[in-house]
Amino acid sequence: ADCCYTCHQECRSLIQLDCRQPGQCQRGGGPESTLLPPCSQNVTQTVEEEKPEPPTLQEIKQKIEKYNAKVTNCLLMKLNDDGTYTGFIKVHLKLRRPVTVPAGIRPQSIYDALKEVNLADMTDKRTSFYLPLDAVKQLHISSTTTVSEVIQGLLKKFMVVDNPQKFALFKEMRKDGQVLFQKLPLTEYPLYLRLLAGPDTDVLSFVLKENETGEVEWDAFSIPELQNFLMILDKEEKDKIQQVQRKYEKFKQRLQQTLKEARGKPG
Repeated sequence: ADCCYTCHQECRSLIQLDCRQPGQCQRGGGPESTLLPPCSQNVTQTVEEEKPEPPTLQEIKQKIEKYNAKVTNCLLMKLNDDGTYTGFIKVHLKLRRPVTVPAGIRPQSIYDALKEVNLADMTDKRTSFYLPLDAVKQLHISSTTTVSEVIQGLLKKFMVVDNPQKFALFKEMRKDGQVLFQKLPLTEYPLYLRLLAGPDTDVLSFVLKENETGEVEWDAFSIPELQNFLMILDKEEKDKIQQVQRKYEKFKQRLQQTLKEARGKPG
């Protein structure tokens, strides 16, 4: 009423104004005249969506039976007495940057896995290498396993010592001939998504990628990591230069060959 601020009816409770010079609004009319009618359909409303009710135990049981009926291998889901269930997911690793791993240690043995021995803690030496593109890792998880725990489990299996926050889990979907990626929140449950989509990985698959969200916070990296990034960038730059040079060298050779063949010919 004092500063003639105009807002929608649904937004009224969200507006906070600090009017230091109260006075009668020049438009007149009072507070109610500054409120517009309810939002039309083409305006985004700040109303929280109702979350769907969690499935009942009977619904979960039916979904698992339907899922297992479509499984063509032995990777079945199993329902536990407490209502939770376990199963398998496959994660494709599509990392464009190298990862940091401990240097100079032996491969993990079955004994280490059973005893949950962390070989990365046995040495302070570090090295970096590229994981193979489209590498696939199969994980046996529970319905209570979150995306955050899946990422940490993958890094542990490959003995990657990088901060888990540098990575993100995506779900890959194919629709109308297009491949769509959607980043999953850390609190999402991948096994439940797998259950809803069925065992067909063409319908839904999981992908581990770099977590690229806006500007990189370089202060979060250590000096050795930053130095390693510079070495990698230098290598990529040299490789790119060599590719361009080879491309134009071949083009030059073709031109010279064409000119040589055209000599002595009329026109």
